[in-house]
Amino acid sequence: MDYYKILGVSSSATPEEIKKAYRKLAHKYHPDKGGDEKKFKEINEAYQILSDKDKKSQYDRFGGSFQDGGFNDFDFNASGFSQEGFEFDLGEIFGDLFGSRSSRAKADLRRGQDIKVDMEIDLKEVLIQQKKEISLYKLTTCNRCQGKGAEPNTSTKKCFSCSGTGQVQQVKRTFLGSFNRMIICPECKGEGIIPEKPCNVCRGEGRVKEKEKINIIIPAGIDTNQVLKITGKGEAGRRGGGPGDLYVRIFIKKHPYFERRGDDLYTQVPISFSQAALGGEIVIMSLDEKKVSLKIPAGTESGNMLKFSGKGIPHFNGYGRGNMYLNLIVKTPKRLSRKQKELLQKLKQEGI
Repeated sequence: MDYYKILGVSSSATPEEIKKAYRKLAHKYHPDKGGDEKKFKEINEAYQILSDKDKKSQYDRFGGSFQDGGFNDFDFNASGFSQEGFEFDLGEIFGDLFGSRSSRAKADLRRGQDIKVDMEIDLKEVLIQQKKEISLYKLTTCNRCQGKGAEPNTSTKKCFSCSGTGQVQQVKRTFLGSFNRMIICPECKGEGIIPEKPCNVCRGEGRVKEKEKINIIIPAGIDTNQVLKITGKGEAGRRGGGPGDLYVRIFIKKHPYFERRGDDLYTQVPISFSQAALGGEIVIMSLDEKKVSLKIPAGTESGNMLKFSGKGIPHFNGYGRGNMYLNLIVKTPKRLSRKQKELLQKLKQEGI
């Protein structure tokens, strides 16, 4: 079966030329208009193949083998049969035969796509709830037609190709033989109706590409790889269909001084030899850049850990906080003044 011959177009025909030829022939042979039902099915089948970029490419490449379900020199593998990159998916074939795709056909085909984005924030920003604004270039509801896809003050009409059912019959040829199946109508995208006069702005889609600013609330205590769902902020649906959702995956930047482990914070605090031996008080900067007084016990050894309860990261559930751990590191001076050397010599004589 020559699909190009059925539609009366050449193999170099553009998608617009293929669509125009299909509409002309579908109108001529439509059964509701007294046309030839068999011929109408052939026209629909040809259009299903030639209007789909991938299927058209396979048809142009394999020709009769694609048409007749030929499977000479095919190799069997776990997923199906293949020949030089052209595959028959067994799951797809048997799914069509036994109706496992029926639930998918009943889904809302007009719903907008979900959007997934990544966002990077500083570690200190997880201490309190944050409000962030992002800009997305996405499909939004057309302002001219309010998402209906039709010019203002015009109506819709029943799709001529599927007679308003939203589905057309297609003959699928496989290595098991030829099977009839119902597929989504390519003319109305499964809706059963089309605009009498498509919107001049969105061309009947009911949505256009625009930039939109979206506010996102990031809870305190969030961690890397956690995903926030913002309902209804994905792409707008087709012709008034429901919008998709926005998913934001969070990544926490590495901090120069503090390391996060769960909801606990760890950092190293350098102290002098005299502070370690005699004890004392020093001031450090916390993660939220506030001064914290730290009392060092006398006789502290390098590597000793001090714990500050409730000074870590807020728990994501909103109750309590983790702890902050300070690893005390005794610094060994590399350059000494003459006086410092004399004092250390005296300490050495005293056995210190």
